[in-house]
Amino acid sequence: MIETTICALATAPGGALGIIRISGPQSLEILSRVFRGSGDVLTYPASTIHYGHIRNGDEILDEVLLSVFRAPHSYTGEDSAEISCHGSRYILNKVIELLIQNGCRMAQPGEFTQRAFLNGKMDLSQAEAVADLIASGNKATHQIAMTQLRGNVSSELSRLRKQLLKLTSLLELELDFSDHEDLEFADRSELLNIANKINNRITTLARSFETGQALKNGIPVALAGKTNVGKSTLLNKLLRDDRAIVSPVHGTTRDTVEDTIDLNGITFRFIDTAGIRQTTDEVEQIGINRTYAAISKARIVLWIIDAEPTTEDIQEMLERCKDKSLIIIRNKIDILSTSEASSISDPRLKDIPAVEISAKQGTNIDKLEQAIFEAACSALSLASSKNIPELSEQDIIVTSARQYQSLISAHENLSRVLSGLESGLSGDLVSEDLRLVLDDLANITGQGRILTNEVLENIFTHFCVGK
Repeated sequence: MIETTICALATAPGGALGIIRISGPQSLEILSRVFRGSGDVLTYPASTIHYGHIRNGDEILDEVLLSVFRAPHSYTGEDSAEISCHGSRYILNKVIELLIQNGCRMAQPGEFTQRAFLNGKMDLSQAEAVADLIASGNKATHQIAMTQLRGNVSSELSRLRKQLLKLTSLLELELDFSDHEDLEFADRSELLNIANKINNRITTLARSFETGQALKNGIPVALAGKTNVGKSTLLNKLLRDDRAIVSPVHGTTRDTVEDTIDLNGITFRFIDTAGIRQTTDEVEQIGINRTYAAISKARIVLWIIDAEPTTEDIQEMLERCKDKSLIIIRNKIDILSTSEASSISDPRLKDIPAVEISAKQGTNIDKLEQAIFEAACSALSLASSKNIPELSEQDIIVTSARQYQSLISAHENLSRVLSGLESGLSGDLVSEDLRLVLDDLANITGQGRILTNEVLENIFTHFCVGK
């Protein structure tokens, strides 16, 4: 049972208003000592707001609004309150000091959400979604966080665990009648079929982690091509800023230059690279090697050309981008004839998206941005509506490394279950591996598991104070 009462500033400093959050069994008693309004704080009904003053003895610190929440109908599941003060740093600090003097202690990072988990208001996957929601910087990451916060991950895992529990119970029932060797409660072929379906779903969830990381951190897009084809000019145009140096001198860019922008609700991390060419300059060659490294890490590669590429260039780019989304950009249409800008005769490139632009003049940049957005939706298997990524209620994308590791472990343990069923392994051994899978899935939500303080600290210390 939690006996302490905590407080913290729940809003960023510097605004017109600041909200101080309080939670714990003594919340209303402590407030009754410092808040003066209409009536007694201890009798205030749940989910009500009251006007009054925060007082330190005879001194009025601020004119405030007090929101009261009573257990279990609060964010933390405890008696709690929020004081809406003026945003002065002095006022906020003095109010927090006053609360601490009267029995509160300062909250640790994420402690309010941790209490919500411990009091059964949410599971661990939902708690992690709170942090993702706060950090969401675009439409896609906001949708993912809201999907998890609504409990979609929990519901999906609960469904899988019920199926696994059924398998386990049937196998363990056989063990109770082990003296009847010919008695079999679980049809092995049916068990194998169900276990395969569950394993496929777990694998899909694990694979979604790559998509989740790309959306959270920005989808890496490499700008590649020979020297002086306009890569740096294009980067500046996409970023709406003079981020990269532009010069007619070949080999100006000798290192990667990157920045992020938001296109239609998805964050992209554009990486300008050194021009690819044969060189004896040692420093420039280091830059070209970094170009190849950037291409290998990118999800999307923009191959910028200003003339028909050679057979060797095509072969090299196709080889390096065989697992990438490749877009051909025919640049400098403002100074090249239509036939020159459109001249790509190699049949190996006919199915690759191509956009004709003038990076210098800004011609067709909107078409290029649309092509990049569509490539991202395709690469990440996202549907889009009106140029905005859309996630349905059934879409579950894992963003937590902790959840990913548990899914990988579940897959490995379930693979042993499949091998055991296929080889006719005894039910007690198969059942043991099934229990390990159940534990792995329970680790994700924290339900039915006794979690150590170390595990909880690793999750909640990444939260901001006040949440």
